[in-house]
Amino acid sequence: MRRLRPLVLIPALAIACGLGARGWADEPAAAPVYYAARPGSLDEAQRRLAAGDTEVRDAVTTLVKEADALLDVPPPTVTAKRMPAPSGDPHDYASLAPYYWPDRSVADGLPYVRRDGRRNPESDDQQCTDRGRAGLLGSAMETLGLAWRFTGQRRYAERAALFARTWFIAEATRMHPHLRYAQAVRGTNDGRGAGIIEGRDLVDAIDAVSLIDDAGVLSTADRAAIAAWGGDYLDWLLESEPGRHEQAADNNHGTFFDTQVVQLALATGRRNLAVGVLEQAGSRRIAVQVEPDGSQPHELVRTKSLGYSAFNLQALCHLATLAEHVGIDLWHHETRDGRSIRRAIDFLVPYVSAPHRWPHEQISRMQPVDFATILWRAGIVYRDPSYTALVQGLAGAGDGRIRLTFVDE
Repeated sequence: MRRLRPLVLIPALAIACGLGARGWADEPAAAPVYYAARPGSLDEAQRRLAAGDTEVRDAVTTLVKEADALLDVPPPTVTAKRMPAPSGDPHDYASLAPYYWPDRSVADGLPYVRRDGRRNPESDDQQCTDRGRAGLLGSAMETLGLAWRFTGQRRYAERAALFARTWFIAEATRMHPHLRYAQAVRGTNDGRGAGIIEGRDLVDAIDAVSLIDDAGVLSTADRAAIAAWGGDYLDWLLESEPGRHEQAADNNHGTFFDTQVVQLALATGRRNLAVGVLEQAGSRRIAVQVEPDGSQPHELVRTKSLGYSAFNLQALCHLATLAEHVGIDLWHHETRDGRSIRRAIDFLVPYVSAPHRWPHEQISRMQPVDFATILWRAGIVYRDPSYTALVQGLAGAGDGRIRLTFVDE
């Protein structure tokens, strides 16, 4: 795969107290960076904002509206659910497999049976699952952190710090750093490796701590505690049986496992680990998941095959963005027979504006805006505005976060 020009590598959380436990820090401490953003994008967006760029200004306006709405939202926590995890410990994350339903042929409905693509409302019940709270944490931390970065209004940073302390630090509300009880199937198990995919929101939250690092709202001890949580969760991903199961997956679960490992490794200063995963991503993910025509066979077998093809592409695009931080170019990686991220994007392009023409099974309706983040990135990386033109002006396509974290230079 192609190597990019060497970049300055900046561990975001390992800077606190010179952390070195468990070999976290492979390199000297430096100023923090937000790894979910394309290198240089935040600085470029701020420069354009100061210069009066209307597109960036509109993105910031959208962002601030979202951040303002979060100022009165109570910090999410795993201890808020009425029913604790099977362990009985309220600090353990718990969720239910979304596509499993009661077996109507037996009185107690157990064990639950799979109906792929048909979401059981029980899995979204906030009384017994932490899935929604984790999602809120990840999106809120990024939104609030970016709002601080682009407005300098301390209230956004303070709110983000409260969210982080509540989930990762406070003794009464902190989550234990594992997902042993994620996506349980009633009557069969207490949790599955497949549930690890829900951890991507937690990783986003930890990465986003770097956005408020200069606000003075987190103490050195706070930052050290968050870094320690991230390191413990990363070790659990790499060493646990559920983690090994998910790492071996050839579909979107395997890709999102890699994004979590790489993003956490970068955020906690374990650069060598991140580089190792990224150097294998071309052969381990792209070559295995994408056919020469751009189709993704592991996603085409799903009942929502268009949705899952886009979902895995989101993960591949995120992985390619993370790779830019260590000088690895996954965007242009291509096998001898033509398998690549761009080929996978081009395979979906004809169906962005005409999802009803998708020739495979898709039991739920897709909208062009569902492809917006993929196409926004593609238009910039491949310098081809035809990608972004497909979603230009659509409601929701102007999401402030992607337009500030992924900017052309």
